[in-house]
Amino acid sequence: MASVQQTVRVDGHPIRLSNLDKTLYPDGTTKGEVIGYYSAIAATMLPHCEDRAATRKRWPDGVGAEGKHPSFFQKDIGDDAPDWLRRGVIRHRDHDNEYPLVNDEATLVWLAQLASLEIHVPQWRFEIPRAQAELAQTRLPPDRLVLDLDPGPGVDLRECARVAFLARDILTDMGLDAIPVTSGSAGIHLYAALDGSQTSDQVSAVARALARALETDHPNDITSSMKRGLRAGKVFIDWSQNNGSKTTIAPYSLRGRARPTVAAPRTWRELASPHLRHLDFREVLDRVSRRGDPLEALSRAAAAQRTTERLSTYRSMRDAARTPEPVPEPYSASHRAPAGDSPAPVFVIQRHEARRLHFDFRLEHDGVLVSWALPKGVPTDPKRNHLAVPTEDHPMEYRHFSGTIPRGEYGAGEVEIWDAGTCTYEKWREDEVIATLTGAPDGSLGGTRTFVLFRTQVDPPQWMIHLKAARSQESAPRQLPAPRPMLATRSRASSLAKLTAEEWSFEMKWDGMRVIAIIDATRVTLTSRSGRDVTASFPEICEALTRLDIDGAVLDGEVVALDRRGAPSFARLQERMGLSDTRDVARSRQSTPVQWYAFDVLEVNGTACASLPYDQRRELLVDVVGGVSEVHAETAVTVPPAFDGDAAAALTASRELGLEGVVAKRRSSPYRAGARSRDWLKVPLFDTVEVVVIGWRDSDSDSAGFASLLVAIKGVSDAGPGGLRYAGRIASGFTSDGRRRTRADLAAHERATPPIEVPRDAHREAHWVTPQLVGEVSYRELTPEGRLRHAVWRGWRPDRDVSEFRAP
Repeated sequence: MASVQQTVRVDGHPIRLSNLDKTLYPDGTTKGEVIGYYSAIAATMLPHCEDRAATRKRWPDGVGAEGKHPSFFQKDIGDDAPDWLRRGVIRHRDHDNEYPLVNDEATLVWLAQLASLEIHVPQWRFEIPRAQAELAQTRLPPDRLVLDLDPGPGVDLRECARVAFLARDILTDMGLDAIPVTSGSAGIHLYAALDGSQTSDQVSAVARALARALETDHPNDITSSMKRGLRAGKVFIDWSQNNGSKTTIAPYSLRGRARPTVAAPRTWRELASPHLRHLDFREVLDRVSRRGDPLEALSRAAAAQRTTERLSTYRSMRDAARTPEPVPEPYSASHRAPAGDSPAPVFVIQRHEARRLHFDFRLEHDGVLVSWALPKGVPTDPKRNHLAVPTEDHPMEYRHFSGTIPRGEYGAGEVEIWDAGTCTYEKWREDEVIATLTGAPDGSLGGTRTFVLFRTQVDPPQWMIHLKAARSQESAPRQLPAPRPMLATRSRASSLAKLTAEEWSFEMKWDGMRVIAIIDATRVTLTSRSGRDVTASFPEICEALTRLDIDGAVLDGEVVALDRRGAPSFARLQERMGLSDTRDVARSRQSTPVQWYAFDVLEVNGTACASLPYDQRRELLVDVVGGVSEVHAETAVTVPPAFDGDAAAALTASRELGLEGVVAKRRSSPYRAGARSRDWLKVPLFDTVEVVVIGWRDSDSDSAGFASLLVAIKGVSDAGPGGLRYAGRIASGFTSDGRRRTRADLAAHERATPPIEVPRDAHREAHWVTPQLVGEVSYRELTPEGRLRHAVWRGWRPDRDVSEFRAP
């Protein structure tokens, strides 16, 4: 085959590709498709390979081909490896082997170009030297345990799955969470994260003992013996791959089989399926795009351990008992790595008045704040570079630190935050970083600036920092405004029945929280109906929106949390609303995932869309976000389908699905931001109203709780101060814990007199509070006196402000 060559740039590195049409699998899969797969899966696969010595199995003439070059394993890196490729050295008695470290997409593409279909890695990683140009040589203890469940003759994948469940039970009893991987070849691998406190020999001994225990309990089904003659009709548990000299096929690696199958991480639910089978690379790419990585917990644990290693210098220089600086504990097996708290990397610049005044410049990368000290401060003139002295990596918690470091401690002096925000990276290499920083609105950085950090000397390391000229920011995407959403007018089912499907579209009314999403090239911002920034509360939505193939957009939608029936539950959403602390959000994200149902588009790629008719906006929205065939898709962001039918059928469907109601939208109408329009009509299936709490009554049975809340609603004609009118008491819908927490919150706002005019009977046993907290209740009817009848508490509305209740 003639060698047609082309050069591509990946991660800034030139890679020469050739023979992309060459067939590497009997089913016709080409080298170009193999390279495309490894490029597409890189972000998901790399955390499972990073800093590990990679052994490759190559098929120069393709799988099953009878050519001059049969398949072979390659351990050494080879003479043709590019200079930029990271390497690690393993010393043997009579020679050294230099291995590639699969740490970036460029390395994966380079290996695929060499027809390295399979990538095998050990369970341990190299300790990466402080000087990035050095070769990695020091092995760290293993950070994961692996069991290879290999089917003997006469045994199928389902039998391996049954043994996997048995092994999982034992690992769980040991405090280890196992995650399965169908190997793409024959059997199943089980992975579990370790804390790095044991040697490879110790881990191997534990794995061997586990395998023997299972063999003892199930002698007819399981063997732990290395003798092949004993494996017929049994599942062989290969514990030896925990040995420091052994490797295992890397998760997401292709296999050299008749089909381009993959070592695919799976869920335990999948393993229980009677239709369990190995997956090919197309299926794996589709699954990852829809469901993410089932092995993510393992990579998070590895990342947490790497963070611990990177922070060892930081910890060695500080005594947590003597300094107010954050000093995180080292990673342990009982820890779970927290999910990221921002859709974009963060930065902080701190003014540090120590022995000499300097500025600390810190950028988030790989779980830590990579740091430089700037003796001459942050450069403000593109013509003058400043010295940047690299310092130890700092923990992420340090981005919030300001205060006094005591005399006698490292860095003693005053620290204050000069500016902080988010950043994007044009380049991050061992010798150069290009970062665009967007600071706080009132920060000292003055908006968005792009800096270049570049190394001028290796030993000792020395860097400079350069401010790019203003013209570099002229093309930076503008921060899109946060409009107020368009509001629907309340209507009745009888009125809705008169509307035709030709002129009106019918959508389900979702029981959630209205949120506008503003997307640009550097960040995603989520704002509530009242204009509050709620970005920190819903990181999974931000992460999903950053993956949209657009330059910018303003979208309208509803955040929902689903109950066990798959219906939106406002009560469940309460667990997420109002959260902003990183740890609280991370914990709640696991227990109460949320979704964002997009239903309108106001702007996309710099073009305003609000004046377009509803039908055109809807079509554009589906193109931007993507539609789904079912209401509840396994994704954080989706466009739920409009109802296919008339108003009566839509109301019936909403009632049967346990939803909140129906919204009718005129097909020819524009989007009127901030306005309540009759072009949108809503018919709820039950009445709700937002209330302001003005007091409480004590409980006879629980002195720490309350018997009822006294509330007010927005006034019409006889409104009191601030536009509020007394609406009665709410006694139902609270849990015992909720009553106690609410009572404690209200006590901080107690006052001696009612904040609005209330009837005489409301004064009895009442405690009054300043109107600050907003909630939502459902009710059967409103009496002529304006009281809520049969009212039931639904939850707090931290996205609403009392100022919105002022009378017009």
